[in-house]
Amino acid sequence: MMEFMEGSHAVAHAVKYCRPQVIAAYPITPQTHIVEALADMVANCHLDAEYITVESEFSALSACLGASAAGSRVYSATTSQGLALMFEVCFNCAGMRMPVVMSIVNRALGAPLSIWNDQQDSISLRDSGWLQLYAEDNQEATDLHYLAYKVAEDRNILLPAFVCFDGFILSHTYEPVDTLTQEQVDRYLPAYRPLHRLDSEDPMSFGMFASPDYYMEFRYQIDKAQKDAAQVISRAGKEFGEMFGRDYSEMVEGYRLEDADCALVAMGSICGTAKDAIDEMRRDGKKVGLLKMRTFRPFPEKEVRSALSGVSRVAVLDKNISLGAKGAVALEVKDALYGTQVPVLDYIIALGGRDVRKKDIRGVVEMAEKGKGDLFYGLRQEVL
Repeated sequence: MMEFMEGSHAVAHAVKYCRPQVIAAYPITPQTHIVEALADMVANCHLDAEYITVESEFSALSACLGASAAGSRVYSATTSQGLALMFEVCFNCAGMRMPVVMSIVNRALGAPLSIWNDQQDSISLRDSGWLQLYAEDNQEATDLHYLAYKVAEDRNILLPAFVCFDGFILSHTYEPVDTLTQEQVDRYLPAYRPLHRLDSEDPMSFGMFASPDYYMEFRYQIDKAQKDAAQVISRAGKEFGEMFGRDYSEMVEGYRLEDADCALVAMGSICGTAKDAIDEMRRDGKKVGLLKMRTFRPFPEKEVRSALSGVSRVAVLDKNISLGAKGAVALEVKDALYGTQVPVLDYIIALGGRDVRKKDIRGVVEMAEKGKGDLFYGLRQEVL
């Protein structure tokens, strides 16, 4: 059923239909509307779950970790400084193979303080072992929560998952969203049956001390599960498409790439602006296309290489910066295209919520055509 909803409320309804048994979250702008809505559902008996009020984001994810270890399906949400406070627990969730699902409503990190959008927060946890999915619009943000639980809880994967969508740009924007029913979600996402859990009748330990003789093998297993997740994402995305008409079997999505000379690469809501700009540039005779990254972890190296190996140049729109190097997406794309002779130019853009307009996308393409890249796009030189 099509409903006109705020992005945060659409996500909250999707989470409700996933039937989490334990929710623990600490409110922080701009994710607060999600957990407010879920708390209201629990308080009014519309969702049968334990909602734990906590004193910090560290406590929120710690509670989720414990509940997951006890065998519950769990959920949390955070952003920016809140995610930074969870840093230690994020590594523990992945290391203990707990399929926690958490919404990341992307927001810039301080200092200086910013409440506006970029993707630095989730990108900073790219090496923690969490799956990372990125949504272009509120329909995708909603659907990816069903997919995240399906993949995270697969017994061959058992890894936690971020579902990332842009703060304010999506979270506080009203869009038509095709919502599913509880019966539909139950058919797609069965009840969680943990492979291992804390049980006084069958004692076991999670996250114990590991000597140098064993630690590396644990990290290898997490890395293997990340890579194996690519096939599970494809299978779960295809199943979702067959059931509901929206196919998420591909971790990347091309737009007008078939004959493109210059390919843009981006994640999140900026892809919508890029598509509009590409349509305008196409009318002017410029052969430009877009490769949208829906999955950043696992990184879809083969798909990126296949999609981009035929273009003359690649321009990456990075809403993050690995300070002292490049944007994280560009670094991965360069690695994927190694040996193809396709130049990859990086543009750090829209940090701290700075607007990106169609003219900015055109400006990036014009700079790429001149071979000028690997820079902060749109810097205000007068304030430097």
